[in-house]
Amino acid sequence: MSMKQTIYGLYSSLQSIFIKNVSVDRNRLPRHIAIIMDGNGRWAKSKGLPRKEGHKAGAETLRTIASYCSEIGIEALTVYAFSTENWSRPKEEVDALMELLQEYLDRADEFLIGKDNRIRVLGAPDGLSQKLLQSIRALEEKTKHNTGMTLNIALNYGGREELTQAARRIAADCVAGKLPPEKINSDVMEQYLYTASLPELDLMIRPSGELRLSNFLLWQCAYSEFWFSNINWPDFTPKHLQLALHDYQKRNRRFGGV
Repeated sequence: MSMKQTIYGLYSSLQSIFIKNVSVDRNRLPRHIAIIMDGNGRWAKSKGLPRKEGHKAGAETLRTIASYCSEIGIEALTVYAFSTENWSRPKEEVDALMELLQEYLDRADEFLIGKDNRIRVLGAPDGLSQKLLQSIRALEEKTKHNTGMTLNIALNYGGREELTQAARRIAADCVAGKLPPEKINSDVMEQYLYTASLPELDLMIRPSGELRLSNFLLWQCAYSEFWFSNINWPDFTPKHLQLALHDYQKRNRRFGGV
């Protein structure tokens, strides 16, 4: 067993003890949470199941966590569903992921029942099927006037690609005379990102034991807080989210100040 695994094993044990008594102040919640939904394949392997079953279980976890976030008053939840790098996975797994995403979008009304939530998809359309793109457009149109929580599903998303596309659009507007180059600053840059209308990212959560961003929300996470756990995503529960929120509320966010 590696040192990292040993440390995370001890941390997991402490989490299990502490999670029973955790409390969250609903008056000091983060406005915007991002989650890297990692560990589906490892969860399936640990149970002797195909990776597809891990992704199915992960989709149900998303439904549970999104509903909980909406219930407690989180303004925006952004989840990493499929990255620009995930196309390199075996075709069988990619096809299974796309089927699950299609099913999730088709069943989104179940998630929206009794709620005023908005659903958006962040990422490039390249490579996505016309059926999936039509479902995305229909769902975004149907929920665009809702005023509850915004659930952002990062699909075919890459942080570097997002910044590259933003730079190209800024350059095009400069050439067209719509944007004087001297007016370009961080506020202008944010207007060209997928997340332009969202609150600042406050909390980034990554389960599964990995300690990296994996090309997710590179600009947006500049001053966000990070919370890591070795719990695989299908086993992630509202109690684990409460623990992350409790930890977040204990931190002193200085944003580069003192």
